[in-house]
Amino acid sequence: MKYKYRAIAKNGQTVEGVFDAASESDVIAMIKANSYMPLQVERDVGEEARFELFKKKVKKKDLAVFCRQFFTMIDAGLGIVKCLDILEIQTENKTLKAAVGVVNEDVQKGLALSEGMKKHSLVFPSILTSMVEAGEVSGNLDAILERMAVHFEKENKIENKVKSSMIYPAALAVVSVAVVVFMLVFVMPTFVGMFTGSGVPLPGPTRLLLGISDSIKTYWYLYAGALIAISTSLGAYMRTDEGRLNFDKLKLRLPVVKDTTAKVVTSRFTRTLSTLMDSGIPLIKSMEVVSRVVNNKVIEGRLLDGIEQIRKGVPLSRSIKDVEVFPPMVDSMIKIGEESGSLDDILMKTADFYDEEVEVALTKLTSLLEPIMIVFMAIMIGFIVIAMYLPMFDMMQTV
Repeated sequence: MKYKYRAIAKNGQTVEGVFDAASESDVIAMIKANSYMPLQVERDVGEEARFELFKKKVKKKDLAVFCRQFFTMIDAGLGIVKCLDILEIQTENKTLKAAVGVVNEDVQKGLALSEGMKKHSLVFPSILTSMVEAGEVSGNLDAILERMAVHFEKENKIENKVKSSMIYPAALAVVSVAVVVFMLVFVMPTFVGMFTGSGVPLPGPTRLLLGISDSIKTYWYLYAGALIAISTSLGAYMRTDEGRLNFDKLKLRLPVVKDTTAKVVTSRFTRTLSTLMDSGIPLIKSMEVVSRVVNNKVIEGRLLDGIEQIRKGVPLSRSIKDVEVFPPMVDSMIKIGEESGSLDDILMKTADFYDEEVEVALTKLTSLLEPIMIVFMAIMIGFIVIAMYLPMFDMMQTV
């Protein structure tokens, strides 16, 4: 924890500062060890809140803007410290803004830009820090930042496509549930109530739905609590390593989803690897970075196994084929790139191709989900309507 302290030195001057310690007594011990007299010691809440921001990830869009602005200023001849000063002022994302400020302080103390970024791995992805490090070594940091701006812009485009393709099915699912609940709670009891006084026994489906309707109206808070508890538990489980791994396995097994997942991962893998290798980063290190950005624990593990194969002399194309997730075209294109010596260029062309394939796959996924949701909604509403009209049929038969 961070503590702010104020003390008096032997010459009578007031000394102030911030000290990282486990408790207030440790700060007082440090002050006395320096022959100071402690006046005030308190937790630096502002500093803690600032560093708490670094636990949040930054969107690809914000990183793209950051890299684009950084490139523009360096290309115009500004120094890194001056660039960071300006970026800290104009960056809108609070997490990124705070991180840039701390990195700026580290750079002014003599730390390299890449080293300062590595301290905040959740804010600055490993691909960015590795690329910046390569740019510092080669002296072409401006070109590297421009390349990263393009990279994050394309990544943001893919993410937006995935999110937008899920909006309509999700909205349709919510509407379906809302309509069913409305019919059970408000429509059905009113409609069926007309037949209860006739003395005709209600059919089984009608009694079942009336029981559900009464249960929802009487114990709605239990249903709401159960829904919140399930959502919270599922969210917490998904944040664990086991939950993330199982979910990623599921995405690679579901009939339609696995094809879309494979194409999204392929696009991200080929573009990232091309960007890293084109900047002069060795294959092994590039693969280590790529394994962390594919956003799938199953594929990450298989890529790490592939790295070990590459260290033993196995070609990249063979290790990629053994992953058994990427389409056959990928390892074939990589093999051509290895033989021609233009692997980075081939990978970028492959990434551009699969960008289009991702869009087609997402459109296909959405077009399949829509009728499934509509059929499900029709079945549920149809069952409720039949259950409401069954007493009428029984009454007609009685007459």
